Amino acid sequence: MPYVSRPHAGGHRSARGDAVEARMADGSDTPLEEGVPRSAHGARPARSARVESGMVQTVPEPERAFLVAVDWGGDAGWTAEESLGELAALAETAGAVVVGRMWQRRETPHPLTYLGSGKAEELTAARHETDFNLLVADDELSPKQQRALEELLNVKVLDRSGLILDIFAQRAHTHEGRLQVELAQLEYQLPRLTRLWTHLSRTGGGIGTRRGPGETQLETDRRVVRTHIKKLRERVEEVGRRRATASRSRERGHLPSVAIVGYTNAGKSTLLNALVGAEVAEVEDKLFATLDPTTRRVSLGEGQTVIATDTVGFIHKLPHQLINAFRATLEEVTRADALLVVVDSSDPRAREHLDTVWAVLDELGAGHTPRLLVLNKIDIEAPPEDATPAPGLTSRLLRKAVRVSAVTGQGIPELRSRLAALLSELWVAVDVALPYSAGELLARARERGAVELEYRDGDVRVQGRVHPSMAAELEEAGRAWKRARAEG
Repeated sequence: MPYVSRPHAGGHRSARGDAVEARMADGSDTPLEEGVPRSAHGARPARSARVESGMVQTVPEPERAFLVAVDWGGDAGWTAEESLGELAALAETAGAVVVGRMWQRRETPHPLTYLGSGKAEELTAARHETDFNLLVADDELSPKQQRALEELLNVKVLDRSGLILDIFAQRAHTHEGRLQVELAQLEYQLPRLTRLWTHLSRTGGGIGTRRGPGETQLETDRRVVRTHIKKLRERVEEVGRRRATASRSRERGHLPSVAIVGYTNAGKSTLLNALVGAEVAEVEDKLFATLDPTTRRVSLGEGQTVIATDTVGFIHKLPHQLINAFRATLEEVTRADALLVVVDSSDPRAREHLDTVWAVLDELGAGHTPRLLVLNKIDIEAPPEDATPAPGLTSRLLRKAVRVSAVTGQGIPELRSRLAALLSELWVAVDVALPYSAGELLARARERGAVELEYRDGDVRVQGRVHPSMAAELEEAGRAWKRARAEG
């Protein structure tokens, strides 16, 4: 089992008064004595060997990650221990092996070492115990904190934002996705460039006025990075313009659009596949399996069709650099007529996940877009009769939600029906007469709206609700037909 240090009601207390407990590799619970673990593991090999085609190849061992967090009360609904559980899943998704974790209750994170000085000493002891070579903090570290921890432990230090950016970099496959990830990484790294050049700080410069080579190199790098960021922003903005053009094209076709949004790994891609009836979106049981949006036509029944887009998942403490860099992609959300908000009903953090989704939607400017809550994964560990699905959700939300299993198809017909009803409420009522010769327009009205066609002796009466742009086209055609009959 990994090394764990945490606040504890009993057990040994350090000089600072923090109660801590260490869970050793053999599974026994043993108190720490003056911050020194009972035993230390031997050094591990840095690489393993495998044989391929008669040749021995060395394979880098996965990084051994140790996780740290501060519970300072600024994270509504989450304890540090719970947030570290999600951070562990992120580290494993990035390819690391989590060998231990530690958290501390403080009023605020320490301005230099993030954890307090006592915990920093325990962290040094844990370094010898577990031989970790990567430290991951649950909050975004300042450059000063990151540099101090690296000097203290002599290991690579990342924060949650850096870890998420790394996962995005691994999973960006399209040109658009790679552009956006690179932009986010550079914006994240720019204020942290100083620590990359501390090895030049001893190099002498001019007396009093001339700058040393290290400082010159740092400023050069900053100019290069800023120039590259500017170019990337221009290219990302071009991506946004192309998406806006495609969106206007769809609007001219009067197809309503729906964006599928939700917490990462809630099953959004699987839901899109279930609605389309084919494997159109790649599905993996991993965090951030989808970075590049997938857009497909979805039939809602009775000839109605919508355009549905699977979007990148949100997560607790989502880095602002990612929101800004992916804004061109996420504008699919802001332009959508309606949102399907997907929640993993089997996850005990369902309420907190939904709060995160609401917060990100507000930040994107889509907080007031009509939405339908979808409780997914109802096939997983069905709760007892007296238990509540999607823990923490209010009864009002549960009454309005649609329960589905995107894997088995349970609830999908009801979801189509509820989505069609939601869209019809957003559309405009029409009641016009058209000639039989307007067959193409009549077909589109039936496909892209909720209408009834009454075939009469001299014309076709169209009654129902359609997208506002379609309503304008129908009414114009109706007026033209009325004038033609009056003149004839």
